[in-house]
Amino acid sequence: MRFLYLIFSIISFLPASAQWRVLKLDTQANFRAVHAPQPNVCWIGGSGGTVLRTTDEGDTWDIMHVRDADSLDFRGIHAFDRETAVAMSAGVAEEGKARIYRTDDGGDSWQLVYQTTQPGVFLDGVSFWNKKQGICFGDPLDGRFFILTTDDGGLTWRELPLESRPVALEKEAAFAASNRSLLTVGKRQVFIGTGGGKMARVLRSEDNGRSWQASETPLPAGPTSGIFGLQFWSNNHGIAVGGDYADVAKDAPNVLLTRDGGVTWRLSSGMTPSGLKEAVGLFHSQFVDYAGGQRPTKHRYRLVAVGASGSGYSRDFGKTWAMFSKESFHAASFAGASGYAVGGKGLVGKFEKFPKKRSRR
Repeated sequence: MRFLYLIFSIISFLPASAQWRVLKLDTQANFRAVHAPQPNVCWIGGSGGTVLRTTDEGDTWDIMHVRDADSLDFRGIHAFDRETAVAMSAGVAEEGKARIYRTDDGGDSWQLVYQTTQPGVFLDGVSFWNKKQGICFGDPLDGRFFILTTDDGGLTWRELPLESRPVALEKEAAFAASNRSLLTVGKRQVFIGTGGGKMARVLRSEDNGRSWQASETPLPAGPTSGIFGLQFWSNNHGIAVGGDYADVAKDAPNVLLTRDGGVTWRLSSGMTPSGLKEAVGLFHSQFVDYAGGQRPTKHRYRLVAVGASGSGYSRDFGKTWAMFSKESFHAASFAGASGYAVGGKGLVGKFEKFPKKRSRR
């Protein structure tokens, strides 16, 4: 039974940039997880056990609190459709905050499908390849990243054997900032972006997480810096974004590009605006399954990166960037041309339009 369920109609839109419409919703929860599985459907996870859902492209929202989850912060969410979603809480396992919930009735009820109190476990992200196969990961435990997998749509989860988990460097970890440091691509690929240690790396698997390889990157890393978000638009071409959460406006390299499926990564030009970028989404004028397709034409796709220092967008797959907005969003998700971004204190934005391209003289 749902603990609290409200249908909240948007009364007005707050003033904002022309690119995002900031929605006035009756919540002050902090949001770091958002997933739009279809153009008209979006789910959002936040603090206080809060979950939001729209099924009409953001015109109305369900604002719900998962029962017995008031102390949880849902920093990972993956939705299959308007009825089914999985929500993951990021927090100390010893305090009962490493949990995964699932609903198949639009949030009317939530089932606790995984919980652990193992010392040291801290979940960072959750994602699915399809409606059955999924993966969840957390910070290193016993020198290796913590990995969970599911083959039944998230109803049950099993821990990957320690010897099959990716080896972590000293002080290496991941950032549960946007649910985008974990990314599933196509039918079998999965990527994890890291930081915290002396270098930022991308961990990758070609067999649904059963075995792993690691790639070093030139992105600056440290206790509060590294890779925060990943996105691919084909099996070979992708982007990683990051920065330093202790200095969100720091003008430092924050974009990596790959052309060989994540084996090697190179720095791209700095983003506008500069500073921390926590997630990057892929806009397309039509709703298509881009993950396993051919490389798209640059005239129909745009990359949108969000972070505490503002948002930027790229028309050329991350080579150059332009200012998009000044709002402090932590995460974003697009389904075709429909997009949503979320941040602290109830901040939710709906994609409006891109700035007009300036004509050359």
